[in-house]
Amino acid sequence: MAERTRWRKSSYSGPEAGSCLEVLDHHPTGIPVRDSKVPDGPALLFPPAPWASFVTAVKNGELPA
Repeated sequence: MAERTRWRKSSYSGPEAGSCLEVLDHHPTGIPVRDSKVPDGPALLFPPAPWASFVTAVKNGELPA
């Protein structure tokens, strides 16, 4: 059974209506990322390896605030 593709809110996005990032799971060519406040707006498409490096850096607190 194929997994359903859907946008999900980043776990690092806060509960308020501020900066919210959404990621599209199971996209065939990369990792689409968009602003949740503009769901019909553009999305950025990241290659999997650089996206994984970015997520790891965020989780490890390696990026400046």
